[in-house]
Amino acid sequence: MTADMLHIDVGAYALGLLEEPDRRAFEAHLASCASCHEELGTLRGVARTLDGIGPIAEPAGAPPVPPEPAVVADLMRHRTARQRRHRAARALAAAAAGVVLLGGALGTGFTLGADREPPPARQDDGTAALLRDGHRTSATDAGTGVTGTVATQEKAWGSRIAMRLGKVRGPLECELVAVDRRGEAHTVVGWSVPAKGYGLPGSPQPALALQGGTALRPEEISRFEVRTIGTGRTLLTVPA
Repeated sequence: MTADMLHIDVGAYALGLLEEPDRRAFEAHLASCASCHEELGTLRGVARTLDGIGPIAEPAGAPPVPPEPAVVADLMRHRTARQRRHRAARALAAAAAGVVLLGGALGTGFTLGADREPPPARQDDGTAALLRDGHRTSATDAGTGVTGTVATQEKAWGSRIAMRLGKVRGPLECELVAVDRRGEAHTVVGWSVPAKGYGLPGSPQPALALQGGTALRPEEISRFEVRTIGTGRTLLTVPA
C-alpha cells in the first residue's frame, strides 16, 4: 500500500471501517505521519459524537440532509483506493489460475476428440502433423481387433508421441505406455473410451487421435502398448 493510499484511510480508520490488514498498515503509517495523526484526533471526536447520537426521525417529506463535503470526499477516496486494490488482487488471481491450467496441460498431456469433434480451426494442434511426418509404425491386434498407428519425434527432453486408435470398444479407461529396452513401462498419456467406442458402427468418430510424451529417446523404446487402466489388459502392441 502506498503512502498516498494510507493518507486517505484516516476517516475509515476513525469510524472502524478498515479491514484487519489495512488497519495494521495504517497504524504503522500513523506512527510517523504527523498530518494523519492530527486529522485522526479531529475525526475521532466526530466519531465519538456520532456514537452517542441515537436515530432521529426525519419529519415527513423533509429532504435528506447531505453529509459534510470533507467526510464524503475522504470516504470516496478510501473507497476508490480499496477498489483499486481489489481489482489488482483479482487480476493476480486470474493470472495464477492461468498458470495452473497451463502447467496441468503440460504435465499430463492432452487428447483430441476424446469427447467430441474439435472445431475445424483448431483440429490440427500438431497431432495430425506428427502422425503425418513423424516416424510411424502401425499394428492390428488379431484378438481384440483394435488398430493403431504411433508416430514419434525426438525432442531435447525425450520423445513426442502421437497415436491414432480405432476399432476399440468401450466403456474403458486406457493408457498408452512406451516399453523400454529393459522391459519397463513408461506412461505416455491416458484417456477414456465411451460406450460406443471409436471406429465402430455407431461410434461418434472413426478414430481417436491424441498425443503425449516421454523422457525416453526413440532409440530407447522397444514397443508401445495400449493397456486398460486397472486390469492392465493389453489391447494393442505397436513396434517402435
